[in-house]
Amino acid sequence: MERAADEAPTHGAAAHGGTGAVASEPAATPAEPEDDVPEDDEPALIQEDRVWQGQGWTARVIKNDDDDGWAVAMIMDGEPEPALVGPWTMGRDKKNPKPLDTPAFHTLVKTANEVIRRHEQQLHARLHKSVRITLEDGTAVNVKLVITPDEDDPYATLTATEEYGSELASVRVRPDFKLSQASAMEWIEGGYRKPR
Repeated sequence: MERAADEAPTHGAAAHGGTGAVASEPAATPAEPEDDVPEDDEPALIQEDRVWQGQGWTARVIKNDDDDGWAVAMIMDGEPEPALVGPWTMGRDKKNPKPLDTPAFHTLVKTANEVIRRHEQQLHARLHKSVRITLEDGTAVNVKLVITPDEDDPYATLTATEEYGSELASVRVRPDFKLSQASAMEWIEGGYRKPR
């Protein structure tokens, strides 16, 4: 009987021909819980009756300060101020605003994106002006004015290029320099000296 106890199978390292020091094998570490969960750092989007988020925008239905009605403000992600504020429809009870929904939100996003695009085009047109001058010998010169609206030190750059893009001259000018056919011609005829 005593012999049977001695022959009982051993566990741990000794069972595999080791020294019998069971503690020498490192314990298996359990898998980290976050390994099983897909990473999703994005906060959940709000899609409620008066606040709707998506596509980089937040639509927020607000009380219209000008009258008893409602307005909707479209705020681009990361911007402090709305890009667009417009009237919003009353609900059926004639007191509360109509709830936001997916189709309405898509229309608002499209409108807001168009407003942003128009604003960017207007800004680009205001900061980039150009005229084409044809000299007496038939040579065409493109004169371009690019305004840099720096808060501390705004300036503009006046550049003349040949028809195929080679730069003829470039000078820094005042940001309020008025580019016209006459001022461009005067600059060219003056040997591209910095205008006063």
